[in-house]
Amino acid sequence: MDVFLSYLLVFALALPLGWYMARVFSSQSTFLDVVCSPLENLVFKLLRVNPRQGMTWRGYALALVFTNLPLGLLAYLIFLFQGSLPLNPDNIPNMPWDLALHTAASFITNTNQQHYSGQAQLSYFSQLVAIVTLMFVTPAVGLAAMVAVLRGIMGGLRPDDNTGAIPAANLGNYYVDVFRAMTRVLLPLSLVLALLLTWQGVPSTLDSAKTATLLEPSAESTTQTIPIGPVAAMVAIKQLGTNGGGWYGPNSAVPLENPTPLSNLLQMIAILLIPVASVFMVGFFTHRPRFGVSIMGCMVLLSAALTFFMLVTALEPNHAFKGLAASSANMEGVEQRFGATLSALWATWTTQTSNGSVNAMMDSLNPLAGLVPMVGMWLNVTFGGDGVGLLNFFTYLIVTVFIAGLMVGRTPELFGRKIEAREMKLASIALLISPLLILVPSALTVAMPSLAANSNPGFHGLSQIVYEFSSATANNGSGFEGLGDNTVWWNVMTSICLILGRFIPIIAPLAIAGLIGMKKAAPQSAGTLRVDTPIFAATTLSVILIVGALSFFPVAVMGPIAEHLTLGQALPQPIPLEGVR
Repeated sequence: MDVFLSYLLVFALALPLGWYMARVFSSQSTFLDVVCSPLENLVFKLLRVNPRQGMTWRGYALALVFTNLPLGLLAYLIFLFQGSLPLNPDNIPNMPWDLALHTAASFITNTNQQHYSGQAQLSYFSQLVAIVTLMFVTPAVGLAAMVAVLRGIMGGLRPDDNTGAIPAANLGNYYVDVFRAMTRVLLPLSLVLALLLTWQGVPSTLDSAKTATLLEPSAESTTQTIPIGPVAAMVAIKQLGTNGGGWYGPNSAVPLENPTPLSNLLQMIAILLIPVASVFMVGFFTHRPRFGVSIMGCMVLLSAALTFFMLVTALEPNHAFKGLAASSANMEGVEQRFGATLSALWATWTTQTSNGSVNAMMDSLNPLAGLVPMVGMWLNVTFGGDGVGLLNFFTYLIVTVFIAGLMVGRTPELFGRKIEAREMKLASIALLISPLLILVPSALTVAMPSLAANSNPGFHGLSQIVYEFSSATANNGSGFEGLGDNTVWWNVMTSICLILGRFIPIIAPLAIAGLIGMKKAAPQSAGTLRVDTPIFAATTLSVILIVGALSFFPVAVMGPIAEHLTLGQALPQPIPLEGVR
């Protein structure tokens, strides 16, 4: 019942949000225009941005890259010199160069993979100026890219959009889309959620860490230092922006970051809210509701299947307790306040999107339950991150259109516009980059065990390594842990996966949409391939599963599946009680 109600609340809130987002990105009036429009005009005037000037896919992609690059460099410098910067009441030292590099790469890519513990290794200045700023910018970039792709596949902007006589291949203005995503979507939602979390007891202060006297002091210590800070503001955008990086190292498993059942529910809803609203937005934005329903159907089926399998496997007893009279769901690494069911639901939702936050320890999941988050990241189309989940789905859609067109003996086309060799090459690159960035570094790390520094050399050790690279490439950020990941090897290799795994799957769909938008649409006829039918949706779902299975099934067998099949074989036999005195 908890699972059903959680899904119901998400969809009930996401539907009106999707309608509202469609109005925002279609330049229609909204209730926030009174506040945002004057600010928008002032900012564009200061930056010398012409909001009526459209961009081709190349211009859009260049603007995206060259705004993210300086932001990433600025964040890197802040982490590198945070010890000398203000808002550092706890005297946090500078980060080493490789950890600063990884942290900057992680947050500029909307991943928030953490090789550090936030409360101990980041100053307030780093958290507020670098981390939280990027938490707003990066999901806004993903939403902007999604909107640009939707414009492209519909033929680009037209003069009747009140933007002037612009070419059909125009995808809109990057700066306008990003600004509107931040001011009209992310900021208002984050403000509401931050206030709700503060009400529930999440810290919201700039005071330094507190010192408490232990009720049961020991010879080693009589006091405890409790780090606090403006936690609520960061947690709000970490969840809504599919960021995931928490203020505290153990993330939302920490009582200060997630103190009550209601705060847990709010944070869980926030994981899926904007990704699901983005799918609802497709039908409103393109004026093709059946197309939006088709996409939603595929994603809901994937989400339901992953959630069901996670609940079945995660609620199995820990193998060490199987057969005992008191055996119950695996509670290792599970926060007692939330229980196994809500922890399992969070674990699958956070990897169905690119959120990556946790309220329990992924490394403690039963082997097959640990496989579910990996599958979510390998497919990376079950709602996905803010905006980018739809971009990944769009890539599979192009491949499906091509295959279906060849099967029926027609030139592949999407909404009357032909899909040709250039589009297929770009789609292939976008699909192949994920297995390449996950499997090759994993193989290199396994071949040099000293680099892995993992706590489990067996099948689970392989799962830990593959999970880390999967998390980086899918821009998820969660981890199996058990790795000595704060090393030059892990920081540099995962930084490469973070950057390539973020920008190639964004730029490739932008290019495809730009190329499609330049083509004339053929009139619809009886032989037109419809992409909004149940049959096409089932075909798309089949392509997603086949590509995912072919790419990652072998490593799944060698990791979590092998661990499940061999679990307990090496355990010592119990000593019989007879004769024991």
